[in-house]
Amino acid sequence: MPLWLLAAFAVIWLALAIAPRYRADWLLENVLVLVVVPWLVWAWRRLPLSNGAYVAIFCFLVLHLVGAHYTYSEVPYDQWSQAIFGHSPGQLLGFERNHYDRLVHFLYGVLVMPAAVELLAARAPSRGGWAILLPICFVMSHSVIYETIEWVAAEVFGGDLGIAYLGTQGDVWDAHKDMALAALGAVLARFALAWHACGVRPGAER
Repeated sequence: MPLWLLAAFAVIWLALAIAPRYRADWLLENVLVLVVVPWLVWAWRRLPLSNGAYVAIFCFLVLHLVGAHYTYSEVPYDQWSQAIFGHSPGQLLGFERNHYDRLVHFLYGVLVMPAAVELLAARAPSRGGWAILLPICFVMSHSVIYETIEWVAAEVFGGDLGIAYLGTQGDVWDAHKDMALAALGAVLARFALAWHACGVRPGAER
């Protein structure tokens, strides 16, 4: 499964690397890919994850590639929805900005949580409430680090590139909302995984 996912990811990456909307922003966004994917390949045999965790990471990275291709603040999900379903989420929900980045931050918390749980169980096993809390804090810390990197990159590059990479769309609380959504996704995913584990454990013991 991991090899198939890696092959599919490579194809999608190549397709979305063709004529991105802003090449400089695409390069910055792909720093994350150049860090995460080689690490996953390196850790595949040393610290293997479940197929479900790999699928979840794959889904998140594909969403990130889409955001990198268009830039997060300009992903045309409204147009796609209008063409497919005949309705615009922005109009139906009264959105005044592009919320693709908000969605991806929330899904980061959801989709990275399975890997976080498995990594901590392998390297820093804990019991009781700590087994619930530590993976949540682990994922939330990544959100803080990423927002800090965005801020530093915007300060360093400045201009249109800095604005495109930061993607605040005029919202001074953008970073705070992004981190809050990632935290919410992490909390929901952690409790969903705990509930699932409680549901399957009796069956595994029989």
